[in-house]
Amino acid sequence: MEFTGVYHKTSEQMSYALNENELIVNLKTGYDVKQVFIIHGDPYDAGIFGGNEKWSGTREEIVYKKRLPHQIWWTTTLVPPYRRCKYYFELHTDSEVWYYFENGFLTEEQVNMEGRLLQYFIVPWMNPADVNRTPEWVNDTVWYQIFPDRFCNGCSDNDGADVLPWQTGPVTNKEKYGGDLEGVRQKLSYLEELGITGIYLNPIMEAETNHKYDTKDYTKIDPAFGDDGTMKCLVSEAHDRGIRVMVDAVFNHCGRKFAPWLDVQEKGPQSKYADWFMVQDWTDIRKRGNTRDGRFYSFAFADWMPKLNTNNEEVICYFCGVCEDWIRKYDIDGIRFDVGNEVSHYFLKRMRQHLKKIKPDIYLLGEIWHDASQWLAGDEYDSVMNYPLMSGIHDYFLDSSMERKEFEYMVNRCYTMYMQQSNNVLFNLLDSHDTERLMNRFHDLDIFYQQLAVLFTLPGSPCIYYGTEIAMEGGFDPDCRRCMPWEEINCGKYRERIGQMKTLIRLRKEEEAFRSLHFHFPNEYDNRRCIQYIKLDKQQNKIEVIINCSDEPVQTGAGGEALFERRHGDGALRPKGVLIRRIV
Repeated sequence: MEFTGVYHKTSEQMSYALNENELIVNLKTGYDVKQVFIIHGDPYDAGIFGGNEKWSGTREEIVYKKRLPHQIWWTTTLVPPYRRCKYYFELHTDSEVWYYFENGFLTEEQVNMEGRLLQYFIVPWMNPADVNRTPEWVNDTVWYQIFPDRFCNGCSDNDGADVLPWQTGPVTNKEKYGGDLEGVRQKLSYLEELGITGIYLNPIMEAETNHKYDTKDYTKIDPAFGDDGTMKCLVSEAHDRGIRVMVDAVFNHCGRKFAPWLDVQEKGPQSKYADWFMVQDWTDIRKRGNTRDGRFYSFAFADWMPKLNTNNEEVICYFCGVCEDWIRKYDIDGIRFDVGNEVSHYFLKRMRQHLKKIKPDIYLLGEIWHDASQWLAGDEYDSVMNYPLMSGIHDYFLDSSMERKEFEYMVNRCYTMYMQQSNNVLFNLLDSHDTERLMNRFHDLDIFYQQLAVLFTLPGSPCIYYGTEIAMEGGFDPDCRRCMPWEEINCGKYRERIGQMKTLIRLRKEEEAFRSLHFHFPNEYDNRRCIQYIKLDKQQNKIEVIINCSDEPVQTGAGGEALFERRHGDGALRPKGVLIRRIV
């Protein structure tokens, strides 16, 4: 047996409580392992220390598995009657049987050796307080991300002298176009009609720039966007329409006009806020220019965004208070933490404890672009932005040398990194204010909708960036932040594209299988670039997703009920086509 391919540990995402009663157990093996059994039971079935009675558990086959590039991921759900569990594995290759314990591999003869002290895997107790609990409403949510300055200008009274006339072409980071919270409120009916049930707002607190990631005052709505009354009205009316609201929290760094930073620049190390920041050289604190010289830490060497010290007790208490005020004042439903992997774990644990007491079902989302396992143990974020999935989908469509199995491996990797409850509320996206727009990547509507079909049928919570419903174009930041072309939308130019988006959103909301965690890749079609996966709901109803990324038509047959299709007809899915159908 390929011993180096086998891995299990009673921690992290390998062995954890799904809820107070169910225990998820996962195991990695090489492809040489063809069958796996788990032998499990209560640790005290043979007495406190075992005595002369040998412990024996219930033997069950693990049947659910996902393929990874070099390993198989086996998973099962146990229901320990006394909330504790002892177990080991029985692994079968074509010619061998091995038993896998915490300290390694044993033969059957060794397992049965008289007097041997076997080192079982142990889950000592499934404490309810330790269960990773994520907000149930998030999986049912379809998000819509809004960059406020470019979405809709609803109140020209907020416009300063630097606000430019609304336009729909390329943009830079310098212009301001007057989009505001009143504009978002005025478009709630549009979002409701589209099917949106969650709004994610980029920063709305007072700052100098159009993007507002250089916060000046965390307690004040930026006057260009409105005021407290505007925000309260927006959230209240959104809630009346069944739409949740999530705001952006920029706690990794602040802007150069944040009062404590101004005090530090004026008073140096004598400032009472000196430890709120990460200053290395006080002699040159006021110098302008990038921070590669190390005089103080900042976001991405930008001297106008000094890094906050989230290890500091006063900083932690201050921002816990800021978030508490946002919840109590505006009744927000979620908080997205910008640069969520650079703030301290201690800060996030304290923040979660504080906020979950105030609003238990608030959604705490981290901006992390890589494997975020260490932030998703249940005591920090509920979820993260699923950039690995976005990148994987993009790369598959870009690289025609990749075969369908590599798409399968990529998706399976994204959903074996975290606990099921985190997978259920992953923030799935294909573009954002930090990326090139989806339509810009291939300038092809058919490929555009193929990728959206994947987004809306995988586990988690899908998000579309404002304008994606009309296949809006835009390059990398800042060009991805163009103004929304309301005149063109209102005259019906994008009616068909909006209709396609409405269909995908409706299916996501109506079909439980679209939202389900359960999927597999049968690979039944004889085409190296044809993606096929099956989604199942709790009643085992099946949805089949077929995406033809090859240059040849794929014969799909005439069975099932087509729910969404492009470039499909007469039982054939043409190149760049997509078919989502119910299997009866």
